[in-house]
Amino acid sequence: MTTSAFTKVAEYSGKHPKPADITFAYGTAGFRTIGETLESTVFRVGLLAALRSQSKQGQTIGVMITASHNEERDNGVKLVDPMGEMLQQSWEGYCTSMANAATDDDVVAVLSSIIESEGIDVSIRPKVAYARDTRPSSPLLQAALEDGLAALDVEAINYGIVTTPQLHYFVRCINTADSAAAAYGEPTEAGYNKKYGAAFLRLVEGKPHPSKLYIDAANGVGAPQVRKLAEAINSPYFNIEVCNGDTESLGKLNMGCGADYVKTNQRQPASMTLTPGDRYCSFDGDADRIVYYYADEHGSFHLLDGDKISTLAATYLRDLVSAAGIEDLQVGVVQTAYANGSSTSYIKDTLKLPTVFAKTGVKHLHHEAEKMHIGVYFEANGHGTVLFNAGAIAKLREAKPQSPAQADAVERLWALRDLINESVGDAMSDMLLVETILICKGWTLAQWDEAYTDMPSRLLKVVVNDRTIFKTTNAEQTLTAPKGLQDVVDALVAKFPRGRSFVRPSGTEDAVRVYAEAATRSDCDQLAYSVAGAVFDKAGGRGERPAEFI
Repeated sequence: MTTSAFTKVAEYSGKHPKPADITFAYGTAGFRTIGETLESTVFRVGLLAALRSQSKQGQTIGVMITASHNEERDNGVKLVDPMGEMLQQSWEGYCTSMANAATDDDVVAVLSSIIESEGIDVSIRPKVAYARDTRPSSPLLQAALEDGLAALDVEAINYGIVTTPQLHYFVRCINTADSAAAAYGEPTEAGYNKKYGAAFLRLVEGKPHPSKLYIDAANGVGAPQVRKLAEAINSPYFNIEVCNGDTESLGKLNMGCGADYVKTNQRQPASMTLTPGDRYCSFDGDADRIVYYYADEHGSFHLLDGDKISTLAATYLRDLVSAAGIEDLQVGVVQTAYANGSSTSYIKDTLKLPTVFAKTGVKHLHHEAEKMHIGVYFEANGHGTVLFNAGAIAKLREAKPQSPAQADAVERLWALRDLINESVGDAMSDMLLVETILICKGWTLAQWDEAYTDMPSRLLKVVVNDRTIFKTTNAEQTLTAPKGLQDVVDALVAKFPRGRSFVRPSGTEDAVRVYAEAATRSDCDQLAYSVAGAVFDKAGGRGERPAEFI
């Protein structure tokens, strides 16, 4: 990088000084905190996106400004790698170092260090695609990002206000456009809607039309985008009504609605009354998570979360692979420790499919799913997708159907691949996947729900003085430190039939998460609060001790 370029970086950096009292950290979701404090960070992410593009020989890198399911005053920013996947983990440290550089000169020094460490050819013109969600702070942060891109003369594409998964999709489309075999699609909103809409109609054609689907869009960007998708599909097979679709009024984003609210509170959005027999789903604020739910004839709420979506998809894919008669084409499932124990048992014992556990965070699940021919992964919160790896693609291409039924199954597997956003979890694409399976099976939500019954579960947060003292192994299910605490957890778990509990540190705050499940709701709650109390007492709890179970 030339001296003049460094001078330009320092000059632009001076417009976006780092707050002196804040330390930033890049995690699975990128940077995320109060929106107004992120201006310097987003500017610097623009610089990092340029370097990342140059390190990838000028491939396009994505930058998304969003805080997903967080409240409106929060915001965040994350980088998207060339195939639409999460940023390579080895670069997360660079992001943290850059965000915490104290002065403009320090920003230049960190840039120089990354260039040297990665052997980056800075003569390559960098390319970046970026977008934002509907938060009030997003225009300010977008302007800071654009300064970062301008400082390093980036060739940039502004996609405006779109969902996070759409940006991931656009990045992958751009970087595969020159490959006939790997071309992913047209990198536009219209191209996205056309690809997924066409695949959906190919799969459901000739089946009975479904009843209306009510979509809680969390008053976020998913509302206008799913309406555009419905217009593009223009079919009674996609019969929707958008609820909580107000993206203009302040204070409504994710408030009392959205996938995180529904999953955490185990109830419908506060503004919605459920009618037995009707069908409902919820997106989160940036439309990368989805959960379904319904009310039974007694008015009781039933949740179909990421675990239920995962088992539904795995079942359908397993049956199609069998019908296609393709030997050695394996479907597998990736879960986290938060997956309900009943879902794991169902996958292993009923579906007879391999399942592995990964650390919490979709980047970890994604990497495990890539090792499978067809890898299904969903976090319980509704974030997930399905991946077809190179081995699966080769087997599909080599398939020689021996009957019309086998030919139809092979065609359906190809169509499903076109229906699924393989780059990242995508509420709209996942919704079309679920709708496809339910339409093809002729199932109601209650019939889907009958596959297995969730174990009662509880998730608690314990504020601690220092979360870094908590170390885990076994996909975060077993504590190795503080010493002796896992023995206490094990002893408590042993008291409850079908009990399970684990403790893991938060990735974003000085707290630990305590998950518990057991055969009954009473046992589950007692186990959860007992473990949380033990953590508080023995590992530096702070503030109010978790209430005793009553």
